[in-house]
Amino acid sequence: MSNYLHGAKKLLILGCSFGAVFLTGCASERHHAIAPETVETYNTASTADKVDLIVGVFENRSNYQQGLFSSGTDRLGNQAKTILKTHLQQTNRFKVMDRENLEQIKHEASLRGATQKLVGARYTVTGDVTEFGRKVTGDHQLFGILGSAKKQTAYAKVSLNIVDVVTSEIVYSVQGAGEYEMSNREIVGFGGTAGYDATLNGKVLNFAITEAVNHMVKDMQNGRWHVEL
Repeated sequence: MSNYLHGAKKLLILGCSFGAVFLTGCASERHHAIAPETVETYNTASTADKVDLIVGVFENRSNYQQGLFSSGTDRLGNQAKTILKTHLQQTNRFKVMDRENLEQIKHEASLRGATQKLVGARYTVTGDVTEFGRKVTGDHQLFGILGSAKKQTAYAKVSLNIVDVVTSEIVYSVQGAGEYEMSNREIVGFGGTAGYDATLNGKVLNFAITEAVNHMVKDMQNGRWHVEL
């Protein structure tokens, strides 16, 4: 009897060991880099002088996040402004001045014992998110028995204005729009199910601004709006 118990104990320990190895073996970890979407002139040289400008007010004028229970913080407008600054700088056609961190920059300059020599910009870029929205659509095959599908769609449209700081004239205007989709299909119980993907908001906003900046640079190079240096 003792031999039987001893053997059963060994089998139990062995089974637990295999179970632990199996569970450990199922765990996996992976990561990969994703190339961000950039403007068409990114990392391209230009013989023309760069235009000095600042990014002014960028507001969300759409109905998105504007309801009764909104936080009062224009998150979409702030996000759009950050994206616009990056893309304008990466065109290699503009000198983008930072006016939002002047106190911190002044403090850092004083720590270096240097006197700031701020340069005034020739133009201000203002912008608005004029349209923004999301929708979820789907279908069912044979009342869902044979499968179903769900598609999340995000849409954004932005408007940019170039304003002459001397005359306050709007010398150029452009719009950009984009749409992002994510879909999944489940067939007879097999397939993925996707929940709400908040990253679609940032992706479609980035895409719309990229389109607007690309149009801006092309029109500037083609002489469709005159630049005063």
